[in-house]
Amino acid sequence: MRGEGSDAGVASTVAEEIAAAGGVAVADGSDVATPEGGQALVEAAMGHFGRLDVLVNNAGIIRWAGFPKADADNLARHLAVHVAGSFNTTRAAWPHMVAQGYGRVVMTTSSGLFGLPNNLSYATAKGAVLGMARSLATAGTAHGIKVNLVAPAAFTRMAGQGEGADQPQETGTEAPDPLAEQMSPDLVAPLVAFLAHEACPVTGEIYAAGAGRFARIFVASTPGYVHPAPTPTPEEVAEHWAAINDETGYLVPVDLPAWSTAFLAHLPPEGVGPGSGPVAR
Repeated sequence: MRGEGSDAGVASTVAEEIAAAGGVAVADGSDVATPEGGQALVEAAMGHFGRLDVLVNNAGIIRWAGFPKADADNLARHLAVHVAGSFNTTRAAWPHMVAQGYGRVVMTTSSGLFGLPNNLSYATAKGAVLGMARSLATAGTAHGIKVNLVAPAAFTRMAGQGEGADQPQETGTEAPDPLAEQMSPDLVAPLVAFLAHEACPVTGEIYAAGAGRFARIFVASTPGYVHPAPTPTPEEVAEHWAAINDETGYLVPVDLPAWSTAFLAHLPPEGVGPGSGPVAR
């Protein structure tokens, strides 16, 4: 879970379970943190199945550390797997999905991006995955490709642990956690399956799943405050702070142009840049 070494047995065991249940699965141990590994994984899927309809980016590591204990190496290792891993596999799969005019990509983000003192690098990486998915969703619309995110709330090898929990422990000495059954990864799977299905009605959205609950997470913007004069001051910002933060009538933009259009709607027509909407700066 720290991103060190390798264990082909984890993926192989899952593939064997799928086969035992009557499905077909192939395990691949390519390192998705490298462009070559992402390409090899996609080529393996194409070679075995002939086409690629769904990509679920779920690879991740975690090294618990707060700031400033979380150093550059800690950050780089998280970005390599969570962000570059999602980028490399999606970039390799994208041409195949474009060619067939169809695709579903499910990215794994985390409620950790809301903030936690000792998971700085992990939260940073998961936040980056959100920005990547939102941009990919806009790019995929014309090609029948939908890109969404899941934020799992599940009891896994990487969850429910804090400082020092990633240190080796003697096998068999840990008491079973009462949340293990109530927060089984099985309870996240239905949402992932729906987002990966051809009937999925959304793109660019974030959903939390776990413990029997499913919920939408979204990025929104308040209407804010528009200063009537050309030169607002810090004092006027302070004076209208309540209006700036008032959530009444908030906007959930589908993309940057939608946000920009709303944010700059108070400008006269000559203040609008070329193209479909105002220019965001």
